[in-house]
Amino acid sequence: MKLSFLRKKHPQFIYQSFSYQLKRNNLIITFDFRIPPDFKFSPQVKIKNIDKKRFQKIKKETLENLIFNLGMVESLSYWKATLSPKINVEAGYLTKEQISWWQDLILKGMGQFFYENKIDFTKSNFLKIKSSQKSLNFDGPEKLQLKDRILIPLGGGKDSIVTLEILKEAEEEFKIFSLNPTEAIKKIIKIGKEKSPIVIERKIDPLLLKLNQKGYLNGHTPFSAYLTFLTALCAVIFDFKYVAFSQERSSNEGNIKYQGRIINHQYSKSFEFEKKFRDYLEKYLVKGVYSFSFLRPLYEIQIAKLFSCYPQYFSAFLSCNEAQKTYSGTKRPIQKWCGQCSKCLFVFTILYPFMEEKTLIKIFHKNLFKDQNLLPLMQELIGIKDFKPFECVGTKKESKIAFYLAWKKKKKSGGELPFLLMWFERNIFPREKNWENISKEIMQGFDQNHFLPKEFERILKKKLKKPAQTLDKF
Repeated sequence: MKLSFLRKKHPQFIYQSFSYQLKRNNLIITFDFRIPPDFKFSPQVKIKNIDKKRFQKIKKETLENLIFNLGMVESLSYWKATLSPKINVEAGYLTKEQISWWQDLILKGMGQFFYENKIDFTKSNFLKIKSSQKSLNFDGPEKLQLKDRILIPLGGGKDSIVTLEILKEAEEEFKIFSLNPTEAIKKIIKIGKEKSPIVIERKIDPLLLKLNQKGYLNGHTPFSAYLTFLTALCAVIFDFKYVAFSQERSSNEGNIKYQGRIINHQYSKSFEFEKKFRDYLEKYLVKGVYSFSFLRPLYEIQIAKLFSCYPQYFSAFLSCNEAQKTYSGTKRPIQKWCGQCSKCLFVFTILYPFMEEKTLIKIFHKNLFKDQNLLPLMQELIGIKDFKPFECVGTKKESKIAFYLAWKKKKKSGGELPFLLMWFERNIFPREKNWENISKEIMQGFDQNHFLPKEFERILKKKLKKPAQTLDKF
């Protein structure tokens, strides 16, 4: 459907209200969104296995403020269907500064959505957010004294596994957090022998899926921003001082320039967003929750080297987005790497220098370097064609180094070079004379733009100096 038609027919999106109830040991949160004149949405979030005594001690104003703001980021998935020019917030109060913060998140966090739908989001009348509720008697965020332990959001990929294992080795007290856990995540939890993880179920209103099928707008939203608000809420509910994400410095690099702005698929994983969220958390939500990214100083390829030390997870980890999609007519996701997307090629490449080739082939079911059809994706990853893929992949510079290190390893081991490494040797390798120096710069880098508490910085640096030796078997 044309954007002009949708915005004219649906001039406003309304975040009407939210409600919550403690049913048995589960906190069930319902958000009510409306797009007049036709649509009403009521998505739900269920936070399981809550300690009722702990829950009853939480100040009502603090709890409801956290839930209200979670609803703000939840609303983006529904607003995007029509991109109504006005968002009317009736569920709670936002200051002018907060409204500005949310507009900034929408414009930067949904850049990929705007690009892929060919939307000019830079016009002055593109979006207006209005908070219709009068100012509440809010004395500022409550200052909490939470237990000195860590909440670790666990995805299905290598990064959160590395965070989990390093903090486990350091004998830190932590608990796993998982939203709608996939089979891969369940396997990782089992392998890691993590008991009683914090599990949350998020249910999308089925009407949204029906609208997508009818041609209403659809696309990327800042999911990591959603997780930051949800984990802050859970940190308060379950009594955790720290939330340790596993985002890295590679996520700071954008993908393409559009309408004069840099579009970054990973904006809500970036250091810029992390800083802005921490400021928002401290000023408007709660004091005493320390949210940061444990792997922020590192590139993806450095994390890959650390991950290679944990062969017990090789059969379980899965970060291919195609694998998370469902077969037509079924509900079960594909539980293997597709071997055809840029994410698969990138992960295969950054792991290759640190793992045996036969091990990688067992994981990906083929040697991706032999697939000539992947050449365009390789060219995108290293920045010589089109733009960097809209995936959670590394910087163009580190991708070049990954291919160089893979090429170097294969040359040393002998045998015929596979197609992609041969193409690298002929077309990329001659362009640079300082491959070794650049490799050291990448592999030994430690970015100072991070929010790691001193104790966690010490733990990470210690691990980097003496990574465990892998048996490379699984």
